[in-house]
Amino acid sequence: RACFAEMAMSGITVVGEFHYLHHQPGGRPYDDPNAMAEALRAAAAEAGVRLTLLDTLYLWPGFDSSVELEPVQLRFSDGDVERWAIRVEKLRSGWSGDPLVRVGTAVHSVRAVDPDSIAEAAVFSSRTEAPLHIHMSEQPAENAACRVAHGCSPAELLAGAGALGPRTTAVHATHVTDADRALLAASGSAVCLCPTTERDLADGIGPARALAERGIPLAFGSDSHAVIDLFEEARAAELDERLTSGTRGGLAAESLLAAASAGGAAAVGWPDTGRLAAGALADFVTVGLDSLRLAGAASDELIAAVVFAATAADVAEVVVGGRTVVRSGTHALLDDVPGQLSDAVAALDQDQPS
Repeated sequence: RACFAEMAMSGITVVGEFHYLHHQPGGRPYDDPNAMAEALRAAAAEAGVRLTLLDTLYLWPGFDSSVELEPVQLRFSDGDVERWAIRVEKLRSGWSGDPLVRVGTAVHSVRAVDPDSIAEAAVFSSRTEAPLHIHMSEQPAENAACRVAHGCSPAELLAGAGALGPRTTAVHATHVTDADRALLAASGSAVCLCPTTERDLADGIGPARALAERGIPLAFGSDSHAVIDLFEEARAAELDERLTSGTRGGLAAESLLAAASAGGAAAVGWPDTGRLAAGALADFVTVGLDSLRLAGAASDELIAAVVFAATAADVAEVVVGGRTVVRSGTHALLDDVPGQLSDAVAALDQDQPS
């Protein structure tokens, strides 16, 4: 709840939760197999944000499926794709009447799910018309291991399994080749870049410009939540590439803002928000222009100023579905969000083994 509230205060109205912590410690299902999903729905409701639960299929700890899952990984796995689909179908039917939540699907990665199961998950996603997200080509080691195990790149494996398409979003895609980008473009798949996480983990710089030049839709994610600031994610996609390319202006501020708003909303199954238009959902974010970062910004350069200088701290008001969630930079529904975050982090620290 505290994390979702921070996201709201950062100007995020729609959260795509890549959710694979399904079961109790040791792997035993809760009495309600979707107890963790219900906890996330309650948290999103209390924080005032829309939620797409990207319910994630996770089967193996790596490309060698003979290796047994460790105790912590047993919390992730339903055992096989059929049991995963049954649990997700139950979740979909139970949430069908809630206008603020949608159920999506995810395959953790090509290393955690075998090709046949990926294909079945893709069929399930297509049948239910759900968005499908997949971690893909985050690290060079993943690409190399996939070639050893399957003789192809992760993108080629996903294409062969029928998992690429207009409802698919490849998360990261940091180390895709020209051939991989061609597959993504031809299938209509999107890419979700997470620059602060990719930077933090030393995974590399995503090829945002090359993806955009292919016409591949872009979105941004906060991923590890070490930083929750989509302004930083958006500008990093351009600024990080400047460091390696030596050139400026590959991605315009308008394109970056679109990827951070409508692009992200569409990727998690909300194409009806992320823009100001008649008939769209009433989700609005305002940014104060009186901070040190935006003071003096010219009226004809506001988009560039916001994208390349603003931070989450500049968000003033947030409205979700016509309801005010953030007012004057303060959460309107929850008290002391920083205190709640501190308490949550402290509780997690207490749970860690010494």
